[in-house]
Amino acid sequence: MLLYSSTISARLQYIAKTLFSTIECTNNVQVFIESNEPKINYSTEPISPNELWIQPHGLLEETGIKEQIIEVTEWQSLKVFFKTEGSIPFDFLAASFYLITRYEEYLPHENDMYGRYAHTNSIAFKHNFLHLPLINLWMQKIEKYFPPLTTQDSPFMTSDSRFSYLPTYDIDIAYSYLHHSTIKNVGGFFKDLINGKIDAVAERLQVLTQVKKDPFDVYEWLHQLHKEYRLQPIYFFLLAKERKGYDKNIRPQTKGMTQLIAQHGEQYTVGIHPSWQSNNDEKILTNEIHQLNKITHQSIEHSRQHYIKMNLPLTYETLIQQGIQHDYSMGYGSINGFRASYTLPFNWYNLAKEESTNLQIHPFCFMEANSFFEQKLSAEEAAKELQNYFDVVKKVNGTLITIFHNHFLTHQPLWIEWRNMYEQFLKVNFASIT
Repeated sequence: MLLYSSTISARLQYIAKTLFSTIECTNNVQVFIESNEPKINYSTEPISPNELWIQPHGLLEETGIKEQIIEVTEWQSLKVFFKTEGSIPFDFLAASFYLITRYEEYLPHENDMYGRYAHTNSIAFKHNFLHLPLINLWMQKIEKYFPPLTTQDSPFMTSDSRFSYLPTYDIDIAYSYLHHSTIKNVGGFFKDLINGKIDAVAERLQVLTQVKKDPFDVYEWLHQLHKEYRLQPIYFFLLAKERKGYDKNIRPQTKGMTQLIAQHGEQYTVGIHPSWQSNNDEKILTNEIHQLNKITHQSIEHSRQHYIKMNLPLTYETLIQQGIQHDYSMGYGSINGFRASYTLPFNWYNLAKEESTNLQIHPFCFMEANSFFEQKLSAEEAAKELQNYFDVVKKVNGTLITIFHNHFLTHQPLWIEWRNMYEQFLKVNFASIT
């Protein structure tokens, strides 16, 4: 693929290389005209007969961050914006850049109750395309403007990529009763007793006396699912040193925790789940990463923010400084959907510094906690939601990333339907590959 523009800006180079598997940018008109490769003309006027002409909106030639005028229309049943003239009626490169860099999150905005960017601010939510990987869908439409390629390799990500599924797990509270402090267990016992929760009292005693398995201990069951369906998950462990506020994990120095983490590190990829407390203190994050490194004897390169607490560009800049190479926080902690309107990994572009980075972003679109707590869905309704995400991501040859928590997958009455839902989802969609 060859792209012509009179101005090859950092923004243009970034979005072109993000969306196309193989592409070169040139500002030489003659080279462009003589080329027999698939061609995109990104300029104010058409140049050659066999080209996709995109008239620039202007965003990719700018530097700095300012409020953009967004007028959403439709093209081939898809929402589009940054209307211009050309072979297609909008500047899909500028629109893709706006969405994938999360440009709108750098602008003044309202935060939600947790101090996060509120999804209600987003153009995707306001114009009802949050549930779609819109950029990938645009790319599929645009691909049809080019003649069939004679070589097997296509410059289009939608053709080159293959659908994949990546299950991920946030281990916020590894065990319900085991390995907690004596004070917590004694306090929990009397609290349940006073509140008349006799079943909980009995369950705690049975677990602590090794008569019954801890309800949050679903790790062997998950291992069998991964083995059966040939899945390679990632586990993110919350390792806050101090149990405080939203950080309710078991102390990471506890023997049971170190054994659990070490076992998973031997079988799977493990990553850090930066605590809520680390958001305001980078030294805390440094200690948590060091703790995980010490337990696993591995370099820690994968991360996902606890409660999806992130603010651009600070969170990603901090992760880069800490040696993180892959982040899995690109989604909302308040609603399911495609935060960046994209469903393939991409490198983060730091708008504040106008530079592409080596931090690879892996967007997720489904978290069961969103379905339950925020969207108030039943397990049956969430199953349909999850299947819809599976279907649309598969349609665009993307990567489906889901988040589940171990305490959502127990046999306890409140969660048994969610456990069954997840198992059924895997069986329906992946049994044929075993």
